This record gives sequence, C-alpha cells and structure tokens, in this order.
Amino acid sequence: MTIVYTKHGCPQCEMTKRMLTDLGFEFTVINVEENEEAFHYVKYDLGLSSMPVVVAEGRAPFTGFQPDKLSGLKGE
Repeated sequence: MTIVYTKHGCPQCEMTKRMLTDLGFEFTVINVEENEEAFHYVKYDLGLSSMPVVVAEGRAPFTGFQPDKLSGLKGE
C-alpha cells in the first residue's frame, strides 16, 4: 500500500501523483490540510514537514518529487 500525503497548491505533490499514475500504481491520497490526524502523523510521528510525503510498505518515508525513488517502488 502506498500513501501520498499532500497539500493544496503543491506542484511536487501533483508531479508525484502523476508519475505514480503513469507507472500504474494504485495509491491513496491524503491532504494534510483537510485531515488533522494525517497532519499530526506526518509532522509528529514521521517528523516530516515538506510535501509530498510518500509512505510505501516496506520503505522509509520520503518527501518531495523523487523520480528515482518512485520508479524504485515499481520493483516491489
């Protein structure tokens, strides 16, 4: 399962979602501006503040648009 935490007006978030879609991934999008629980999870549990945050099973969470890491998820 892959989750992309996003916020409004985030170009890197849009590029990340577009690339995952192009790679044929099924993923869940959660907007941290609309979901207080998700905001607290990302900020306090993961210790991250930049968007997007990509959380994929068996992988360390990462932030930003990182095509190499997104492509690497395809092998999972």
